[in-house]
Amino acid sequence: MRRKIEGIKVEKSVIIRKPPEILYHFWRNFGNLPEIMNHLKSVKVLDRNRSHWVAKAPAGTTVEWDAEIIKDLQNELISWKSLEGADVDNTGSVHFDRVPEGTQVRVMLQYNPPGGKVGAAFAKLFGEEPSQQVEDDLNRFKAFMEGTETPPAEEALEPKVA
Repeated sequence: MRRKIEGIKVEKSVIIRKPPEILYHFWRNFGNLPEIMNHLKSVKVLDRNRSHWVAKAPAGTTVEWDAEIIKDLQNELISWKSLEGADVDNTGSVHFDRVPEGTQVRVMLQYNPPGGKVGAAFAKLFGEEPSQQVEDDLNRFKAFMEGTETPPAEEALEPKVA
């Protein structure tokens, strides 16, 4: 039976001076995300809706999970949940809302850290606090997409299945 996800909740947003279509397509190719998210080691796309994620954890360890897209509205929303057997049960969404300045990208994440509250406290000690990670990741995404960092090749914008 699947555990209920009720642990830590994070919501962060940033406005990026690009249209939602470009931002959505970059994000939807999950293999791009380790380029902008320091805590991700890799993301392997398994099929159109499932992917395998490996993230850095405190003290040089890693956590892994398979995720499934539960809602995908092109250029607007991607939402997911981790599958049974995940090291970290999680669910979340990323929203791409057109605003006058470009696009507001909003990430909402909810997860149960390994080791519960003790694991969360341990992670904070080692600089792995998720709220700060999400904010840092969004700021790197903004810099990357607005051209202050080298963008990926055009073919990196299209999802690839392993």
